[in-house]
Amino acid sequence: QVQLVESGGGLVQAGGSLRLSCAASGKIFSINVMRWYRQAPGKQRELVAGITSGGRTNYADSVKGRFTISRDDARSTLYLQMNSLKPEDTAVYLCNADVASGYFNSDNYWGQGTQVTVSS
Repeated sequence: QVQLVESGGGLVQAGGSLRLSCAASGKIFSINVMRWYRQAPGKQRELVAGITSGGRTNYADSVKGRFTISRDDARSTLYLQMNSLKPEDTAVYLCNADVASGYFNSDNYWGQGTQVTVSS
């Protein structure tokens, strides 16, 4: 089994920055694509950013130029640097990863989420 644990959320004023982390632990052979999602009250879950094992990234249009996704495979950790935060970025941010426990076994895992609140 694999656990994903997010940290780094909190309350910040508009224009501020936060850095989220997601640490993976457990039976890990390799980690393929890692993603950050977010979900605001009353809204659908939204893909914020993703990063492949080779470092290729993609971003939602709403965060391009403000957020940066990165990973440290030696630490099995995913990051999201969030700058120029806006009130509309307020949401629970969730980590998601495709983790292989062997050559032929791979599953998708979710973290429990971390709250990000941006005040105006």
